[in-house]
Amino acid sequence: MQREAPSRCSRMMEAGSLPKFREDFRTKNKSVFILGASGATGQVLLREILKENLFSKVTIIGRRKIEFEEEAYKHVHQEVVDFEKLDEYSSAFQGHDVGFCCLGTTRSKAGSDGFVRVDRDYVLKSAELAKAGGCKHFNFLSSKGADKSSSFLYLQIKGEVEAKIEEFNFERYTIFRPAVLLCDRKESRPAEWLARKFLGSLPASWAKDHSVPVTTVVRAMVNNLIMPSDKKTELLDNQAIHNLGKAEDLNKP
Repeated sequence: MQREAPSRCSRMMEAGSLPKFREDFRTKNKSVFILGASGATGQVLLREILKENLFSKVTIIGRRKIEFEEEAYKHVHQEVVDFEKLDEYSSAFQGHDVGFCCLGTTRSKAGSDGFVRVDRDYVLKSAELAKAGGCKHFNFLSSKGADKSSSFLYLQIKGEVEAKIEEFNFERYTIFRPAVLLCDRKESRPAEWLARKFLGSLPASWAKDHSVPVTTVVRAMVNNLIMPSDKKTELLDNQAIHNLGKAEDLNKP
């Protein structure tokens, strides 16, 4: 598994590179699907993709329809599926060039078995169907510390899923490993809330190593997406996410 090379970040930060990459990407008329578009990261990702007008078709796949009021969402396609019977909804995963998986839950919300079912089983079946449906670039939102050998269930499952998805042999596979996500969730995640409070009291340089705003993660996802790459598998750790997510700011005068 290849790690993000610092030199790539440097090249991307050259003045004018991102606008050109973005414009080139738009001309390709690609389609995308997002899993987990109702979650904290998925919501921001969907908004950013629509704002940048990067795809000719945008589809969100979830277990219920999302009601959008803003005009910007009127052309978003929605596929409602039963994740317990995903094989019956294979058509929802067909015809997409790019896929983003931001699907996930917690043990406190779903219990240990429920967490494994969502974060491992649902994600792996979705990736399998996406590959069969023609998806070429699969993006997976994982976690800092992901390791299939970890004694912590959360990190173990994330590491296991990372490795299993790689076996599907996508043309391009990108893993994002952010630290604690700084955002305002609708659902209660006490551990994350405590972590954010703790990190907020620390020096900025230290907090940066252990946290990252969701908006920065999403910008990193989009910036990485539009950049040409000859890597089959990319792993972006928290530092790389910070670099990529703030690259456009560095290009501004």
